[in-house]
Amino acid sequence: MTSLRATGLVRRFGRLTAVAGVDLEVRSGEVHALVGLNGSGKTTLLRMLVGVLRPDEGQVTLSAGSAATGALVGHLIDQPGAYAELTVEENLRAAALLRGVPRGVVREAVADAAAAVGISDLVARRAGGLSLGNRQRLGLATAIVHRPQVLVLDEPTNAMDPAGVLAIRRLVLDRARTDGCAVLLSSHHLDELARIADRITVLHRGRVVGSLDPHGTDLEVALFAMAARADGIDVDTRVPATVRNDAPDAGGAR
Repeated sequence: MTSLRATGLVRRFGRLTAVAGVDLEVRSGEVHALVGLNGSGKTTLLRMLVGVLRPDEGQVTLSAGSAATGALVGHLIDQPGAYAELTVEENLRAAALLRGVPRGVVREAVADAAAAVGISDLVARRAGGLSLGNRQRLGLATAIVHRPQVLVLDEPTNAMDPAGVLAIRRLVLDRARTDGCAVLLSSHHLDELARIADRITVLHRGRVVGSLDPHGTDLEVALFAMAARADGIDVDTRVPATVRNDAPDAGGAR
């Protein structure tokens, strides 16, 4: 099985260091959550992990055989990418072929991915006419259509209604528990993460500053307190709004 590992990752945008020496491992069969305040560097880190950004220092490795990385990793980061003029089915078919799914099983792979995210009834619709929530579902289906061994998701339930949130929860758990997929996801919804995460890593100002217990209470308060301690601030955790992360965004340093 495949795991994902980052060693000493650094990424700079001019004078801003968005990610400052991060070590991270996501094991097969595990749901690993990444959390942090706005501007903490989460999205920049995720982009490096999937090869969208090149790190200035450090490396990303997969503990797998000789298979191509594109066939092993699925991801949804930032806005879901889709060809607006194509139908949902055509988008998924194109994604499957690009990721090496054999032509003989593409139809089955497309149907399975659409069912997994709850858009089987929309396969004939053009992507450009979908609601924001359904475009997000299409992006997720595109990320899993080739049944990757590593899945990296940034705010996967963005714009989702409650039914969509439940579908994505089932999807993530199924991929990890049944397929042995290594899943890394980020979200600001800590209550949802607590339902599915095996581990929660806290990123602050581009550095890993600790971890949270998924079974703990008041995770939001614990996150703010951890960020405050990392900044050397003696903060009353009953008033988390007193903790600020005012580092400017630059080039996706989120």
